[in-house]
Amino acid sequence: MVLCGANSYEQKYYFNPDFNKLPEGIRQELQIMCVLFTEDVGGVLILEFTPEGELEFRVEVDENDYLFDEIGSELKIKQYQSEKRDFLEGLEMFYKVFFLGMDASVLEENEEKA
Repeated sequence: MVLCGANSYEQKYYFNPDFNKLPEGIRQELQIMCVLFTEDVGGVLILEFTPEGELEFRVEVDENDYLFDEIGSELKIKQYQSEKRDFLEGLEMFYKVFFLGMDASVLEENEEKA
């Protein structure tokens, strides 16, 4: 399930309205992340949840986009995953509880053991 995404080719940002329950500050942070990513490296960035509830960064590039920075893209994703780890884990927890119906206390226990 797609959470949000940004497209450097059309200069557009998309936020899935199914996630409107997220606080405005979190929605703004997602928009900033996605838009800055596409401005820095180009292409299309999509944040989506796997069926298991893991948040993934998916990057798509037009085949004729010779300006796309593939190395920069990978580095930027690693930077986000490192610097925004708690934020991203919180989004995963939200998705697992509110969309997959998992028990929050069980998820927290599993995180503490990891």
